Amino acid sequence: MSSQSPLDTSIRLNKAISDTGYCSRREADKLIDQGRVMVNESRGNLGDRVSLIDKLIVDGKLLKRAENTSYIVFNKPVGITCTTEVKIKNNIIEYINHNQRIFPIGRLDKASEGLIFLTSDGNMVNKVLRAGNNHEKEYMVTVNKAITSAFIEKMGNGIPILNTITSKCFVQKESTYIFRIILTQGLNRQIRRMCDFLDYQVIKLKRIRIMNIKLDNLAIGKWRNFTEKELIEINSLIKNSSKTEEASITQIE
Repeated sequence: MSSQSPLDTSIRLNKAISDTGYCSRREADKLIDQGRVMVNESRGNLGDRVSLIDKLIVDGKLLKRAENTSYIVFNKPVGITCTTEVKIKNNIIEYINHNQRIFPIGRLDKASEGLIFLTSDGNMVNKVLRAGNNHEKEYMVTVNKAITSAFIEKMGNGIPILNTITSKCFVQKESTYIFRIILTQGLNRQIRRMCDFLDYQVIKLKRIRIMNIKLDNLAIGKWRNFTEKELIEINSLIKNSSKTEEASITQIE
């Protein structure tokens, strides 16, 4: 079993069952060993770890779990820094001023705006941040001069930055100066560097989607909790994501 991250808030399956008041940990181990426990759609195993968004089912009965973990969708304004360092001016934690200790999942550059997740669930932080997980991030980007078909083709086929070639990605022209791009990488300032290489300057960069969750009509500077449907969907998407140090942490932007 891999070592836990200091941010990992997951707990052992037997404790999760016991915490609901259903039975003791020892009795929970017996239930697990007998194959009577399901975690989401899979059979639970002794030693499994679960987070608060996982569904626990014993003999076909869904156990009610404590609702004390926060999952937030935030529309970050330009000028806010995605850091937990409260000594840094205009940091995201003090801006939101939540009553729980929350962490941003990934980053958006200070000059960028749009969708970012924050949560108190360290297990989700770890899974979403791994480079090998191929989670989609979608952006609308405004540049300083007219977008050509050659620009779109080159952006989509890979650009040499940071001693590597960016992965092929979806790029679509939306108007004369605006294009849409969907990344599964998280290289540092990736979109800005890609544009710079092609002699374009980014005027505005807005993230509008991460995986299944869209920014939609959430106002700039406002946040909301994940819906139950969004939690179920994202839990399914990250279910098999690596949590080991073999998958490198990236900056999402």
